[in-house]
Amino acid sequence: MTRTAATRARIAGAAGVAGLLAAALAVPASAAEEGQTDIQILGINDFHGRILPDSFGGSAGAASMATGVAELEALYPNTVFAAAGDLIGASTFESFIAHDKPTIDVLNAMDLDVSSVGNHEFDQGYLDLVDRVMAPYDPVTNPYGGASWEYLGANVRFVDTGDPALPETWIQTFGEIEVGFIGAVTEETPSLVSPDGVAMLEFEDEALAANRSAAVLEDEGADVVILLVHEGAPTVEYADAVDTSNNFGQMLADLDPSIDAVISGHTHMAYDHDVPVAEWAGNAVTERPVVSAGQYGMYLNQLIFTVDDATGEIVSIDSSLIDLWESGADAPVFPEDPDVAAIVALAAEEADELGAVELGDLDGPLYRARIEGGSSGSSRGAESTLGNAVAEVQKDATETLGVELAFMNPGGLRADMLGAAAGTGDYPSPVTYKEAAGVQPFANTLVAMTLTGEQVAAVLEEQWQPDGSSRPFLRLGTSDGFAYTYDPTAEAGSRILEMTLDGEPIAPADTVRVVVNSFLAAGGDNFTTFAEGTDRADSGRIDLNAMVDYLADYGSIGPDYAQHSVGVTGTDGLQAGSEATLELSSLAFTGAGEPVDETVTVKLGKVTLGEFAVDGSLPTDLYDEQGTAAVTFTVPKRLKGEQTLTITGATTGTEVSMTVEVEKKAKKDKKPKKRRR
Repeated sequence: MTRTAATRARIAGAAGVAGLLAAALAVPASAAEEGQTDIQILGINDFHGRILPDSFGGSAGAASMATGVAELEALYPNTVFAAAGDLIGASTFESFIAHDKPTIDVLNAMDLDVSSVGNHEFDQGYLDLVDRVMAPYDPVTNPYGGASWEYLGANVRFVDTGDPALPETWIQTFGEIEVGFIGAVTEETPSLVSPDGVAMLEFEDEALAANRSAAVLEDEGADVVILLVHEGAPTVEYADAVDTSNNFGQMLADLDPSIDAVISGHTHMAYDHDVPVAEWAGNAVTERPVVSAGQYGMYLNQLIFTVDDATGEIVSIDSSLIDLWESGADAPVFPEDPDVAAIVALAAEEADELGAVELGDLDGPLYRARIEGGSSGSSRGAESTLGNAVAEVQKDATETLGVELAFMNPGGLRADMLGAAAGTGDYPSPVTYKEAAGVQPFANTLVAMTLTGEQVAAVLEEQWQPDGSSRPFLRLGTSDGFAYTYDPTAEAGSRILEMTLDGEPIAPADTVRVVVNSFLAAGGDNFTTFAEGTDRADSGRIDLNAMVDYLADYGSIGPDYAQHSVGVTGTDGLQAGSEATLELSSLAFTGAGEPVDETVTVKLGKVTLGEFAVDGSLPTDLYDEQGTAAVTFTVPKRLKGEQTLTITGATTGTEVSMTVEVEKKAKKDKKPKKRRR
């Protein structure tokens, strides 16, 4: 599809481009020489229906982003506005309550050209994607659909036939130059959405499909080939992006050299990398741009290709990560486009009446986890106050089904719960229906089941995801009364050391009544053991309604800062009278301002070993190891046999215990007595 100049000019004119370019954007460093063409690609990913600006999180909002796109397009008339998936799904309330129609409308107004599908495009199933979202708008038969951009999914095939389930490629022509796009989505998609909705599909290896499609584009005459892929680097660091031990790094290594750039998503990281391509040695360009625009409309990726008109060769590539809301600023970088602002205002107005209902009070902020340098929610691998609180709510909602323990997946938590006091600390503070819906927008039901103790341990082991996963560890939220210790250095299958429920150990043969949302109950996020639960009962309760009812019953909810899991390494080989060192981890939450124990008290049996300093530094990886302490002590001589190791944090209320074995002190060999003569 070739976009007309008139469409581009509409938004640009409404935004007042001429008066803003000098203030907000730099003039191109150099225009293309005669016989060359400059082509600009603007990229977004993981927008998730963030149509309103958010000063706390730094999301610019759709109207401001529209102006930014228009101004950049005015600098480079040969522009494609592209995306790497998850444009809809897990959206904020204004979009969620209207089935993401407002998000579809604002992206249509911005003239989004093309996007890969993301896993969240399948939240309501494949048929919803193709028959509603991608189908033409009709006020009677399809009032919530009508996406006008091209959705691509080269690695999405029908199981029965192997045929493509979605368009695979798209070409845009600028004069003599053809730019081809490939779309792909993470092959982990079946584990990230409700399995029933994609049962007819298979998701191929991303690189395999991308390379196949690149060959097709080259045969069709494409001079530039760009991969839009809903898969991403686990962190913002270059080394992690190219590390072949993770799925994204391996995908990059496997890509054919005919692919000139990668616009990625899924992991919500913002990066702008240049990755060397061995086969490009000696060319004008030797490095492939690999970029991602973070999340929620916080950034735009900008790629400028200069192409020789005669040969179709790429002369240069410049890439930038453009901040749409600069840190510390009071407003987004760009003013609001009035046409898009009107769409957003109408959506907000229609959502306000229902969303403004106050459900109860928030006693303190409930945060998702984060890594160093990342925003809240940047890590799904650490314990969070929000995850544990939501698990407790779901346990409470299903106690009539005999439920004793609840688990909550971190990917199901799409926003922090901060109340009206967000950013002020003035708690207690009202929490509204709109905010509660933004935290849990998927409308999953709660499913009760029975697991053995052995299966509960298997579930906890499954937090370590399969090799190559973009998120290598997913920390489940757990309800009050449940605690466990684990050894992060142990082999797979033997990491979980001990589990307790209400202070009592859970043995392998014990049975526990558990509740999870319907996504986890079907084995989502690779938690396959949940699918094996027996005596299953779908409560019919929607996860959001459970929160609404909890606040109605109790009036408030707040954070509990006690850790439910603690890492313990070094318990083997404890010997009475000998020195030992235990390495403790996972002693701290990561939310802004959440309290951290300066020390923990450690007891062995009835003997207090002392207080030990805790390092509460934020994590730099996606594992639950923040909050560490080294416990060096001499094992009391009088202790032997099974002893209880107890770890307590006075500030947070953390208290976990486990059984350890203390060996007798080795006896010294006695010297033989000299015989008297």
